[in-house]
Amino acid sequence: MAEQHRPLTGQPAPRPGSPGPSGPPASSEPPAHSGRRAVPSASSVPSASPDFVAALRSAVRGTSDFGPTARALTTMDASNYRRVPLGVCAPRDADDVAAALAVCREHGVPVVPRGGGTSIAGQATGTGLVLDLTRHLRTILDVDPGARTAVVQPGVILDDLRAAAAPHGLTFGPDPSTHSRCTLGGMIGNNSCGAHSVAWGTTADNVTKLSVVRYGGEALRLEQGGGNGPAGVRDGGLRAGSAPGDARGALAATAYGPAGVPELIASHLALLRTGYPDLPRRISGYALDALLPERPGGPDPVRAFCGSEGTLGVVTEATVRLVEAPRARALAVLGYADESAAADAAPGLLPYGPLTVEGMAADLVREPAGLPRGAAWLFVETGGATPAEARAHAERILRAADAVDGTVVTDPAGQRALWRVREDAAGTATRMPDGSEAWPGWEDCAVPPARLGAYLRDFRALLAEHGLRGTPYGHFGDGCIHVRVDFDLITEAGVARFRRFSEEAAGLVVAHGGSLSGEHGDGQARAELLPRMYGDGLVALFGRFKDLWDPDGGLNPGMLVRPARLDEGLRFSVLPKRPVDVEFGYPQDGADFAGAVRRCVGVAKCRTTETSGAGVMCPSFRATGEEAHSTRGRARLLHEMLAGEIVTDGWRSTEVRDALDLCLSCKGCRSDCPVGVDMATYKAEFLHHHYRGRLRPAAHYAMGRLPRWLRLARPFARPLNALARVRPLAALAKRLAGIAPERAIPVLATETYSRWLRARQGPGTRVLSTDRVVHLWADTFTEHLSPQVGRAAVRVLEEATGRTVLPPPRGACCGLTYVSTGQLDAARRVMRDTLDRLDLLPGLPLVVLEPSCAATLRTDLPELLPDDPRAAELASSVRTFAQYLEEYAPDWTPPRLDRPAAGQTHCHQHAVLGDAAERRLRERLGLTGDLSGGCCGLAGNFGFEKGHWEVSVACAEERLLPAVREAEPGTELLADGFSCRTQLDQLAGRRARHLAEVVAEALGDGDDVPRVRARP
Repeated sequence: MAEQHRPLTGQPAPRPGSPGPSGPPASSEPPAHSGRRAVPSASSVPSASPDFVAALRSAVRGTSDFGPTARALTTMDASNYRRVPLGVCAPRDADDVAAALAVCREHGVPVVPRGGGTSIAGQATGTGLVLDLTRHLRTILDVDPGARTAVVQPGVILDDLRAAAAPHGLTFGPDPSTHSRCTLGGMIGNNSCGAHSVAWGTTADNVTKLSVVRYGGEALRLEQGGGNGPAGVRDGGLRAGSAPGDARGALAATAYGPAGVPELIASHLALLRTGYPDLPRRISGYALDALLPERPGGPDPVRAFCGSEGTLGVVTEATVRLVEAPRARALAVLGYADESAAADAAPGLLPYGPLTVEGMAADLVREPAGLPRGAAWLFVETGGATPAEARAHAERILRAADAVDGTVVTDPAGQRALWRVREDAAGTATRMPDGSEAWPGWEDCAVPPARLGAYLRDFRALLAEHGLRGTPYGHFGDGCIHVRVDFDLITEAGVARFRRFSEEAAGLVVAHGGSLSGEHGDGQARAELLPRMYGDGLVALFGRFKDLWDPDGGLNPGMLVRPARLDEGLRFSVLPKRPVDVEFGYPQDGADFAGAVRRCVGVAKCRTTETSGAGVMCPSFRATGEEAHSTRGRARLLHEMLAGEIVTDGWRSTEVRDALDLCLSCKGCRSDCPVGVDMATYKAEFLHHHYRGRLRPAAHYAMGRLPRWLRLARPFARPLNALARVRPLAALAKRLAGIAPERAIPVLATETYSRWLRARQGPGTRVLSTDRVVHLWADTFTEHLSPQVGRAAVRVLEEATGRTVLPPPRGACCGLTYVSTGQLDAARRVMRDTLDRLDLLPGLPLVVLEPSCAATLRTDLPELLPDDPRAAELASSVRTFAQYLEEYAPDWTPPRLDRPAAGQTHCHQHAVLGDAAERRLRERLGLTGDLSGGCCGLAGNFGFEKGHWEVSVACAEERLLPAVREAEPGTELLADGFSCRTQLDQLAGRRARHLAEVVAEALGDGDDVPRVRARP
């Protein structure tokens, strides 16, 4: 039935002379508060009409949000593009989806379905209503081991489906590198593939039934063909009179989909039979050839729908095929002279039946990571019923491969470590080895596998011709290449070169018989170039197919059909053109805060709910499940703050402040984010500007200036401790200080560490040789709250090295608490004062017992004082307790304890310092077992602040508390951080100890040991 096209709202007209629909260009002025411009001034972007908002909220039981935070969080995906939506709706079920689409059609509002928001071509962005399918529609409805199928809602995370299938020995075959956060709905929309498509195909190969809703609310059910006749709906025709919103009632008219599709296919058979290249990773365009009548089993509307990028309908339910997961796996890693040699070799390995053949080159590998010799590598995974069978399979491939070097890895942990190098490439590739930026845009073309080596050689030549650099990697066994290129997407000349390169690269791919997209879809990045691949005739047919499904053009307009230009709406165009005036140095980002914010490319590793291993990022997201509390969400809000269109108050923004409020400043993103986003630093920067010249929260004064208060309180420790045990007085003190009422006030030491050390050594201690001393930092926590850790460290260091621990300088402080609360002027003063007081002997390290203070000295100090050479020198001298012992007492034999250990690696140590030396020391002590990753949830001042109690407890309950509860009797509880020990004490009633305390105890009573004197 023909329908009238209606104008759609929510799509701003293009600006004269501007490449995008997202509002006027950003001001070139630097941002300002305190007399300087802080962000570009606000400009008008479309907003939802009150009538539309009221109608939507009346019809939909799920939530909807048209506020600046919700809009800002969804302006971008993982692509180069940015669009400002009207709002976000989270439907509760299929009926809600239908109701929302009916209201949108009635009001002429376009719709973009959104899953994990990790699309790389721009198809998860839109100017109308974003349908968030991850909040409610994330149920696995059924797993049928006998039929090897599962029924899922579109918001189901791939790893959750794989976990549900695993007890039955099954898995879902397609596995993109974002498997821990991508959704099945998004995978269907993009026809995602992943590393194992060599064995199990694309998503379209593994979906058998779909329930979808068209723009306007009409529901259809699509089904693959079976043994009883043509594919399609088995039980009848279209119920044309079904009411919009009745998602369970309406059925598809034919095997093809909506009415009119059969005639369209029948009238273009010759074009459909000859217009598509024959290759395993042809993702571009609509798969209309799946509707040809001669297909085995008949036309397949499910396959035709997969890869349609949300332009035809919204998936509300899918039946997917599961495959048998190999009982054992092995990994053959093969080294080659270069990536072209690896690509040439890949097709020859396919007859051996591998599960995957992945490739990457040395320019993407920051560390050797156990790889064999070579400048490029193939990762060839094999499976078997037993480990021996999988290994034998991998060894056959190793013998058959003409590689420079190779190895077979059967250890699961070793395989995971190598796969992590490959999976993180989507983020790692966004930075060139010299630190410069690289971007998607020519992300994932595919050519016939036999042509891949030749294509890569031509592609490298094309890069050189345009003066560009890129780091290709990807699915060599399927001929699919991912690459990030160092495009300049900020200047007019750079954007013009981006367009020229894209046009020529498209021609190169077509010349090699390939597809412009081999995995991530066309979106906006490549859809404009589809005529080069398919010709005008087939592309026009795509448009007619789209119109039959979506006559009003309301579903994801600008994607795939009648696309926006590939150089329109680039997300960088709204950012300030000159560096923002900030406090930190941002040395990795050219001293540019906008460059630091640009670092987040949206791959969303921070959105994972994965809790195994040593990783930390992102504890607040795992506690709340809210995008605003993920590293990516906060980076998006900062981006929009700089843009000034939705978030209009600059550094005074309450939206950004509220999102950062639950950031624990754990620094986990600094190491776990593939591109090294450092949200703890960005938070400190924001708080500094946000509260400059204004009254701060009470906790900032109480805990942000903790070192000062503890020094003043030292003479009164005993009476203050007694008063803290009086509940009414403690409650009053906590209320005045902004401390959570559930928290206990820590006990003050009656004798500080430094006073003990000076008394212990006495006035007779003389330094006779400067190379026989140890500089041990007296951090605030060790000095005033846990001096026993300092005493233990002195005992061990002197025993192990024969050196004298020098008394610390009075009043020195790293500035941690000032930094974490954004009091950066004060932090800088404290740090300069410390540099003046600290008199390190040349060439000697500084041992720091508290990991958070060590991380502050290592990173924040030089970044806040980039022009003071003493800061960099001090930062480079920092060592942890175990690092120092390993470096300066390599032949010392520690006592054996031979018992299990549990506890937590401090998040700052994981992120900044690493814990390899600690692990090796534990092994030498005979302490077995791994410590938990994650964050304890106290995180310095965070867990003490009022309003953070529930999130703090949730973070602790994620990994730390379960690990301690499950520990067998006699287990040594380890936590080098004061926060971690305090959290365990207050939530579990268990006392954990610093590693130095454990070693000192094993050495025996130190009181009778002669005082160590420095000697020549």
